[in-house]
Amino acid sequence: MASAVTGNGLPSGCKIFISMPDILFIPEFVFGGLTWCLVASTRVDPANPLGWVMSVSIFCFVLTTVWFFIFLSGGNQSSWWPGLDAGYHFIAVLFYLSSSVALAYVTLDYKRRLTQGEKVLKTYQEDIAAVVMSYIATLLYFLHAIFSALRWKSS
Repeated sequence: MASAVTGNGLPSGCKIFISMPDILFIPEFVFGGLTWCLVASTRVDPANPLGWVMSVSIFCFVLTTVWFFIFLSGGNQSSWWPGLDAGYHFIAVLFYLSSSVALAYVTLDYKRRLTQGEKVLKTYQEDIAAVVMSYIATLLYFLHAIFSALRWKSS
């Protein structure tokens, strides 16, 4: 993958579509948005763990969107942006990992209640898909954080 970067190590404009780790913005949108949609479409029971999952997926989706547009517009050209980029993605990894574990726990609880009927089965299947999407989003944010930290160290 080409590394189209400016003097401080961060690309701007359309160069973010061809540089690593910034190309990971797109799959982060997709899998984070799918996690958000799948959890939102299920019954929120119990409210506390699924509320955390929704908060994390919405927070990361919105902040990644803002981050993406800052990079796209070239507003990331000061010297503190590489460290801020790595820091944000490490925080996103911690949030997503904690919400993925909570979502997996709730999904296992639904598995124990499968004898209650078709509605629980549908929720269980949607939650399995949400768990998979959440762990993929966690992996993408982790890769982005690692590559951002490497870029920060080299800048």
